[in-house]
Amino acid sequence: MVEYKKYILDNGLTLLVVEDSSTPLVSVNTLFGVGARDENPSRTGFAHLFEHLMFGGTTSVPDYDKVVTEIGGDSNASTNNDFTQYHLTVPARFLETAFRLESDRMCNLDLSPRSLAVQQSVVTEEYNYRYLNRPYGDMWLLLRPLCYHVHPYRWCTIGADIAHVQEATLDDVAAFYSRYYCPDNAIVAVVGNVKSDEVLRLAEKHYGNIPAGGRPQRNLPVEPCQTESRSLTVSREVPSDALYLAYHAPERLNPDLRAADLISDILSNGRSSRLYNRLVKGKGLFTEIDAFITGDVDPGLFLVAGKLCDGVAFDDAMAAVQKELVSLASEPLYQGELEKVQNRFESTFVYGYYKALDRAQLLCYYEWLGNIDWINIEPKLYRQVTEDDIHRVASNMFRTENQSALLYKTCSV
Repeated sequence: MVEYKKYILDNGLTLLVVEDSSTPLVSVNTLFGVGARDENPSRTGFAHLFEHLMFGGTTSVPDYDKVVTEIGGDSNASTNNDFTQYHLTVPARFLETAFRLESDRMCNLDLSPRSLAVQQSVVTEEYNYRYLNRPYGDMWLLLRPLCYHVHPYRWCTIGADIAHVQEATLDDVAAFYSRYYCPDNAIVAVVGNVKSDEVLRLAEKHYGNIPAGGRPQRNLPVEPCQTESRSLTVSREVPSDALYLAYHAPERLNPDLRAADLISDILSNGRSSRLYNRLVKGKGLFTEIDAFITGDVDPGLFLVAGKLCDGVAFDDAMAAVQKELVSLASEPLYQGELEKVQNRFESTFVYGYYKALDRAQLLCYYEWLGNIDWINIEPKLYRQVTEDDIHRVASNMFRTENQSALLYKTCSV
């Protein structure tokens, strides 16, 4: 059970606090309500670019990392299609330093030509390494526009075209910063050896004078229902042929999302899962296979991804996967099969409570979703998923017309 206190400052910043005297540390996690889906289609990659810019220093603290290191802290960040998070863990006595650092870069980021040029180069190198120079690295670059034709999920966080980042101007990034990096678009969670009243006092001291920016209003295009199967085959220098099957899946606030998540576990979580037992160990069609959901706030994707064994034809591999999906939609589950994956979800979820940082990130996430109490009842909600729900959601997702297939064929230079 996570016991928290919630405050909202006059400028709209949401503050969440968990007192935990069992640790000498404190974790501060800041979630900004901006992700890749919020970008202009001609200016993509900016949410991720800002993840890097935020570590470039401010007008008053030129070297953020140096200060964090000097106080024995650890920091990092992540960007996805829906939001961006920054986290900092320090000895509890340095909470005010943490607040000073995080509030400072919320309003005084050094958006200089040099800082921008450095981070544009870093992002370009990341793009080349992660997406172009690794086997299957361009999978999301290919699969997203295959699955999405209208919604901004059609591009990755790195951007639809790396040129958008490379050609960004100071005016471009300053406008993005002003629009999204404001207190009323932020949630700050503090978990550790602290007292709530002191946290509130320090938050008002360091964040309270930052002016509200006006929380951005979204009006995103709705992806039309897919009405026919789609397929793309590419030749790449990869170790083996690979198959990626994608299906449009429920949005995060839809209760059916939990059924979709459990379906992915039934299919591929562990060596007792269906796809491993039947298609890897049993029929020897794949060397490895996985199923997972993207879990996006707007309707996301359910994916089955597998590496084919030598000599296996794509048609045979795809037919075998589709047979497993159809059977899950229409045939009774094995005794205890649903309970097993529900147990596994609960143990994994509750284990996440033990780290202060994990709790801080979960608090921010659920608050941002508008359902902060899910942090304490999510396993119970997963327990409410029935076998009928599994069949119904599987039947709706695994329709042929809802399928997009990306096939990697090996080739040599």
